[in-house]
Amino acid sequence: MKNKNEGRACCARKQAFGFTLIELMIVVAIIGILASIAYPSYTQYVLRANRAEAKAVLTETAQFMERYFTTNGTYVGGALLSNVSPKGASGSAIKYNISFSAGPTATAFTLQAAPSGVQANDSCGTLTLSNTGAQTPTTAGCW
Repeated sequence: MKNKNEGRACCARKQAFGFTLIELMIVVAIIGILASIAYPSYTQYVLRANRAEAKAVLTETAQFMERYFTTNGTYVGGALLSNVSPKGASGSAIKYNISFSAGPTATAFTLQAAPSGVQANDSCGTLTLSNTGAQTPTTAGCW
């Protein structure tokens, strides 16, 4: 004699566990929205960090030039501490090229940091610092 539950066992539906395509698409959409908000903030942070490094190199070089002037009575003959920012960088790691905008004179100098590579997208552009402490650009947040 057959068991009356035998026929039902073969046709019973198993409960499936997992994600539906809709649930997966919702998660992907949320991740996309979060990434679209976070990525621009991250890139701006990186540009500001690289700019801060260049400003530090300019300030350090300006301090060296002032010490040189105190010792020699002229800025002529003073040299750059580094011609790139960050110091010692090479190739694509160079974010700024550091130079004198014109050779130092007996009584004045102006240092400049020209953006290079990915830093060229920085809205502040070329940073300058003179012996009088004048800084350009004067845009808020650049210095």
